[in-house]
Amino acid sequence: MPAMNRVKAKICGLSTPDTVGVSVRLGAAHLGFVFFPKSPRNLAFEQAAALAALAPAHVGKVGVFVDADDAVIDAAIRTSGIDTLQLHGGESPERLAALRARHPAIKLWKALAVRSRSDLDAARAYRSVADLILYDAKTPDGALPGGMGLRFDWTLLDGFAHPRPWALSGGIDAGNVERAAGITGARLVDVSSGVESAPGIKDVDKIIAFLQRVATL
Repeated sequence: MPAMNRVKAKICGLSTPDTVGVSVRLGAAHLGFVFFPKSPRNLAFEQAAALAALAPAHVGKVGVFVDADDAVIDAAIRTSGIDTLQLHGGESPERLAALRARHPAIKLWKALAVRSRSDLDAARAYRSVADLILYDAKTPDGALPGGMGLRFDWTLLDGFAHPRPWALSGGIDAGNVERAAGITGARLVDVSSGVESAPGIKDVDKIIAFLQRVATL
């Protein structure tokens, strides 16, 4: 049997059947659906449900939220087909603990905005409540919290003692994913703008190139 790939990928901000289909066929480990009205990738829950239904059970279906309230999250879990919450706002450890109690079967990922080494220290506060920490680039004040193609200094992760399983995001594409994984040791990479032709418009050819590159790592 072939060896399992060392690096896996999440394709985030999907919105069409063809981009979901190619992501699944080429081995994406997770699909991301954005539920944030300010994002160009925002979906209705019903749209996400139709897309999630195209993927087999072993592919994760991740809903991306920014400081969403219980009513929104409850409705998303009930109707969109997701199995994971990716929390991309200012959600506190206490908020994750409350969500864990409310939805014990749902996996919880916490995105942290990184610009300096001290930003990484926030991960430790989520040790007991997050299933995974996603390190993303800190965006300019007032901007969207992610999906802007920005990178942080990947060498900041060198020697960092990760308190939980983790993934790398922010400005990754087919051209730099090998370097990103090599510098950081990431075993899960999250891409959004790096496989787009315009904000919110996923490009099938770019998804193919990205996942083919990840498959060699």
